[in-house]
Amino acid sequence: MENVPAYSATEESGRKKFALPVDSEHKATEFRLFSVAAPHMRAFHLSWISFFACFVSTFAAPPLLPIIRDDLDLTATEIGNAGIAAVSGAVFARVAMGSACDLFGPRLASAALTLLTAPAVYCSSIASGPTTFLLVRFFTGFSLATFVSTQFWMSSLFSAPVVGTANGVAGGWGNLGGGATQLIMPIGFELILKMGSDKFTAWRIAFFIPGLFQMLCAYGIFFLGQDLPDGNYAQLHKSGDKHKDKFSKVLYHAVTNYRGWILALTYGYCFGVELAIDNIIAQYFYDRFNVSLHTAGIIAASFGLANFFSRPGGGMLSDIVARRYGMRGRLWALWSVQTLGGIFCIILGKVGTLGVSVAVMLIFSVFVQAACGLTFGVVPFVSRRSLGIISGMTGAGGNVGAVITQVIFFRGSRYTTEKGIMLMGVMIIACTSVITLIHFPQWGGMFTKPSKGKTEEDYYLSEWSEAEKEKGFHKASLKFSENSRHEGGRRVGITESPDTHK
Repeated sequence: MENVPAYSATEESGRKKFALPVDSEHKATEFRLFSVAAPHMRAFHLSWISFFACFVSTFAAPPLLPIIRDDLDLTATEIGNAGIAAVSGAVFARVAMGSACDLFGPRLASAALTLLTAPAVYCSSIASGPTTFLLVRFFTGFSLATFVSTQFWMSSLFSAPVVGTANGVAGGWGNLGGGATQLIMPIGFELILKMGSDKFTAWRIAFFIPGLFQMLCAYGIFFLGQDLPDGNYAQLHKSGDKHKDKFSKVLYHAVTNYRGWILALTYGYCFGVELAIDNIIAQYFYDRFNVSLHTAGIIAASFGLANFFSRPGGGMLSDIVARRYGMRGRLWALWSVQTLGGIFCIILGKVGTLGVSVAVMLIFSVFVQAACGLTFGVVPFVSRRSLGIISGMTGAGGNVGAVITQVIFFRGSRYTTEKGIMLMGVMIIACTSVITLIHFPQWGGMFTKPSKGKTEEDYYLSEWSEAEKEKGFHKASLKFSENSRHEGGRRVGITESPDTHK
């Protein structure tokens, strides 16, 4: 397979120099995890750490619920409603974040949302009843929309051969916050108790930990991050190096692309399931197997902490299969892994012994989280012009899936928790099947071949009118088309580039 051309700093005379080899869009063609070189790897580390902080904040309450419940006199229904509010708040925020990334850049969008939602975290400390507790969890949940800016940012800085890996690691390590908070908040609570505070005051003070962490991340992104390899959106718009797009055009090309809607649905049953499990898994093991609250917390943390390797592994797998099989390989890998996740979810609801349940839960977590990484190995190729909104739609689908799953299976007494988990597995398998309907004219689909005569340029330049092309607004899409040619797999990787773009 012919690789995407890479240009080192010494090979690009007169061009901006980078620490990593880059393609014609100046996107990095290598992913060096332990580098902090600007702008590519610095943005990577800023993005995953800030997303991690937002995850810690959003799920800071569940580990302390036994204390909060007694202090605020919360019922089981009120706790469930607050859990739903925490993940539903980000639904519209994620779509809005996608639009903001397209128009203003991921740096400003991410820093603004991270900073604006920090007060809600602090306000958790003054919650006085079920209504205020629900509201602070709702507004804190808005911060999860930083996932969209994280994925958009990585897709803007890393080239096609490594974009799945970059998205997978950034998203996975950010999601670690959901598991880490199960340890961070109880430790903070215990330390505050030892300083002489009573338990009903200690849990309130503990919320200053995620609040401060989130604020520091916001300032770090704003002052140290960079939107694109060649600069920030504002300066590129001012210099004329980047076209300032119209929201109506960006929105139109996103909502009329059916592939984005399918990925939003399927993401609802990998990431959405992960969010639902974060809300119920500790209580499930506590109630069903009579373990201690501490043990239940450790088991719950292990589910979230699997993101350290599982979601990045999904992104890496997407890039690996694409080297030989292109986009069709990415789709097959996504369908296979997510379907296996559904099967293990069904098994989790069926098994009745503690040891086996923990083992199955860990296997299930690997597959469902890897599917998240695999999803965002496909998303960057759905649309070049409307990447932000497509990312936002997909991310919002995850939150919608979490809300629907929580309402149907884990709210009220219609189903036992184990029955709800089993039925959730069936729903995963059913909703994942629609991946078979995705077809890229230039690359094909799971069961379909490429449309005859269709090229990458035909697909990505169709988002621009002839008048816009005459003004040169399409040039970034043209470069992206050239750098995405290997998504046809080895079949097209050895062919020469067509001359249609000349």
